[in-house]
Amino acid sequence: MSLIPMRPGAGPIAAAERSDAARNRERLMAAARELIDECGAEGLTMDRLAERAGVGKGTVFRRFGSRAGLMLTLLNDSEAAFQSRFLFGPPPLGPGAPAVDRLIAFGTERIAYVVEYGDLVLAAEVASRGRFEVPAAALWNRHVEMLLREARFGSSDPWLMAGSLTATLDPERLLHLIREHGVTSEQLAASWRDLVTRVVGGG
Repeated sequence: MSLIPMRPGAGPIAAAERSDAARNRERLMAAARELIDECGAEGLTMDRLAERAGVGKGTVFRRFGSRAGLMLTLLNDSEAAFQSRFLFGPPPLGPGAPAVDRLIAFGTERIAYVVEYGDLVLAAEVASRGRFEVPAAALWNRHVEMLLREARFGSSDPWLMAGSLTATLDPERLLHLIREHGVTSEQLAASWRDLVTRVVGGG
C-alpha cells in the first residue's frame, strides 16, 4: 500500500492506470511464456515479445528494463516457491531435520529446479549485478553457510566452503552434464549427497 497521499480527484485515474498496467503485464507474461514454449528461452527476445503481445518495444523495456529483467520476472514465482520450501517448508528441506540432511535436500531440490527452469536461469544470469551477487544467489549461499555452521563444520571458513559447494550446483555446469554427457538428475543428486557427507564428515 502506498503511503503517498493522492491529490483530490486523482483516485479513479490512478486506479485506471494501475489496472491498465496490470493487464499489460499479464499480456506480456503470457506472450513470453508462449514464446518460450515455442522456441525456448534463447528465442525470447524483446522484439519478439513486443510483437507477440501487440505492444511497442519501449513498453517492454519500461516494464522489464532488459532481457535479463524479463527472465528474472518469469522466474520470480518459481524462485519464491523454492525459497519458501527451504526456509519454512517441511523437513528434510525445511527446518526440523539435521543440518546434513537439509544440505542434501537443498542440493537435490536445486538440481530438480535447474532441470525444470535451467534455460531461464542461464538467460537471467546476464543481469547487471552479476551471477554471484543477485539476491537469490546470496540467499542460497547464506543458507548453506548457516547449515554448515549448524553441522559444526570447522576445518575451514564455512562461508568460503558454502561458495564452493553451491558452485557445484551452477546451472550451466549441471545442464552441460545432463545434455552433453547424459548424466541423470538422480546421478547428480547422488553425487551431491556424497560430496556433502564427505565435506561435513571431514569438517
